[in-house]
Amino acid sequence: MPVKHIQEYRDREIARRLIAQIHAASRKPIRLMEVCGTHTMSIFRSGLRSLLPETITLVSGPGCPVCVTAQREIDQFVALARREDVILTTFGDLLRVPGSGSSLQQERAAGCDVRVVYSPLDALAIGRAATRERAWSFSGVGFETTAPTVAAALLSARAQGVSNFLVFAAHKRTPPAVAALMAAPDLRVDGFLLPGHVCLVTGTRAFQPLVDRYRIPCVVGGFEPLDLLGALARLVAQIEAGAAVLENAYERAVTAGGNAKAQAVMEAVFATVDAEWRGLGVIPESGLKIAEAHRALDAEACFDLSVPDVPEPRGCACGQVLKGLKIPTDCALYQKTCTPMHPVGPCMVSSEGTCAAYYRYHGGEGA
Repeated sequence: MPVKHIQEYRDREIARRLIAQIHAASRKPIRLMEVCGTHTMSIFRSGLRSLLPETITLVSGPGCPVCVTAQREIDQFVALARREDVILTTFGDLLRVPGSGSSLQQERAAGCDVRVVYSPLDALAIGRAATRERAWSFSGVGFETTAPTVAAALLSARAQGVSNFLVFAAHKRTPPAVAALMAAPDLRVDGFLLPGHVCLVTGTRAFQPLVDRYRIPCVVGGFEPLDLLGALARLVAQIEAGAAVLENAYERAVTAGGNAKAQAVMEAVFATVDAEWRGLGVIPESGLKIAEAHRALDAEACFDLSVPDVPEPRGCACGQVLKGLKIPTDCALYQKTCTPMHPVGPCMVSSEGTCAAYYRYHGGEGA
């Protein structure tokens, strides 16, 4: 039985018309970047790359939250897990990301108390019922999509007087990263497919200054096949017409102002800081750390988590893949020493990682 509000975004006839529209409009080589890991997986899963004209190249950007988490932060999570006075809770995607010498999965196998949760509120519930002799820490990674729930959990902990629930915040802000890509001299991208989930929180206004400054076409897209084709059709039309504006092709979910409540809870808990992104380096005002008013619940402030600076694995091209400079098959380690079972870099680990998408849907073949 067709599922309402699902099948309508997978209509074959509408898809054929959109594909024909893209083919008719595309007359010159175009490179488009999706800035969302869910977009990357949806594009691969739907087989959209094979339906586009040869003139259009899709490249994946830094849209996987686990993948862009700096190696230093992964090592700090490992150091936190090794503490006998801490029980670490985390999302499942982070478990297998390799640090410089270990991973959370390896630490759990070695006896450390590392638990996978589906929400920071789950971690709070565990901590609320736990003994006060140990701290319960949640490893907060992700973009504007997950940061509000982490902030809400922390505020709930304060309101309930739960003093042993801590958060290590390593959240990233998307607009500064997109700005860094637009300003990069070595990246040639003609247009950006902006993340619908992020814009649901931030609103399209967060990206308007970037379009005004860099004059690059941008379209906010959803995640169903017709969402993606519609957004790509708008990008192609802009580029061919020589336009550079911000369009919203996900109007059923995204507004100009975004989610005011989610923005307010983030502002109440987090402070904007410079942050290191894997592959992109330090980007000004691109990170969210726990504000001074909530320092007592900041795991990074409560514990000594000093770790040495260690270079990323030799030969790993995750950094270049996240910047859109390489595709996974360009990496010498891909499908050789780096596989989903034995990942070298995070792009092969996460369910939103580009290398994982290539491995799963193309069997190592290029797109």
